[in-house]
Amino acid sequence: MNKQEQILRENIRHLIKHVKQKKLDEEKEVKKSLQTLIKLELKNMLNEAEVSDNDPSPNKSTGINVLEDLLKKIIPVFRDDFKLMTTDEDQRDSFRSHIVKAIVDTLTPVEVNNKATAAVKEEINVKVDDADPDLDKFIDIRTDAEKAEEEEPPDEREEFGKGLEDSDKTGRNMAFNTFKKVQTSVIDAYELLDNPEDQEIFYDYLIANTKLYFDKFEDDLAGTVQEPTNQAYQDAKDEKSTEMGSETDLGLSNLPEPENELQEYIFEIIAD
Repeated sequence: MNKQEQILRENIRHLIKHVKQKKLDEEKEVKKSLQTLIKLELKNMLNEAEVSDNDPSPNKSTGINVLEDLLKKIIPVFRDDFKLMTTDEDQRDSFRSHIVKAIVDTLTPVEVNNKATAAVKEEINVKVDDADPDLDKFIDIRTDAEKAEEEEPPDEREEFGKGLEDSDKTGRNMAFNTFKKVQTSVIDAYELLDNPEDQEIFYDYLIANTKLYFDKFEDDLAGTVQEPTNQAYQDAKDEKSTEMGSETDLGLSNLPEPENELQEYIFEIIAD
C-alpha cells in the first residue's frame, strides 16, 4: 500500500467516524427534546388532574352533592371498623345490618319528623290545670330496690339492636360504637336539605352506597393472595426433602454399637 492510499483510507475512517458521531449527537438531541416535551406534558396533565380533583363538577342534584361530601367522611370510618372483625363473617353481617338499620332509624321521613314535632309541641302546651287532680293522692309503696330497678336506664346497645336480636352481638357492639362516630355528621348533612326530592335522593342513595361499600369491604377481606408456585419448585422441594431424609437415615445407620449405658442413652436421643 502506497502513501496515497494510506492517507485516503485514514481520511475515509475519519469521515465515517465523524458521520457516526454526528448521528449520535443528533439522536441525543432528539431524545433530550422528547424527554423535555414528555416532562412538560406530564406536568400539564398533573396540573389538570389536580384542578379537576380540587374543583370537581357538581352533580345536578344538591342531595347527591351533599351525600358525596358525607360519604368521604363516613365510609373510611365504616371500612376501618368493618375490617377489624376477622373472626367470622357473622360478625361483619351483623355490623352492616345494624349500621344500615341505624341510618334508617336516624333519617326518618320528613312527614314523621313533622308529626313528632307537632306532638311534642302539643304535649308542651298542656296546661297544669288539666293534670289529674287525684295524682297527688298516689302513695308509692315500692321499695328502694324496686324503684332503682324500674328507674334503671335501658342498655343503649340493646336499644340500638332492637329488631335484630338474633344477630351477632360483637357485630352489634362494634356497629354501635362506629355509628356514634358518624351520627352527628349524618344528621347535619340531612338537615341541610329542605327540598323533599333532595331528601329522598340523599336517603335512598346513602343506604344504597353504604351497602355497596360493605360488599366491597367483604370482597377485600376475602381476596387473600396465595404465594405463586409451579411444578418445578414442588419437585425440587420434594427431592430436597428426600435427600435430607436419606442423609438422616444414613447417619443413624452408621452409628457404632453402644459400648455402655450412657452411649446407648445418647443414641436413643439422637434417633428420636
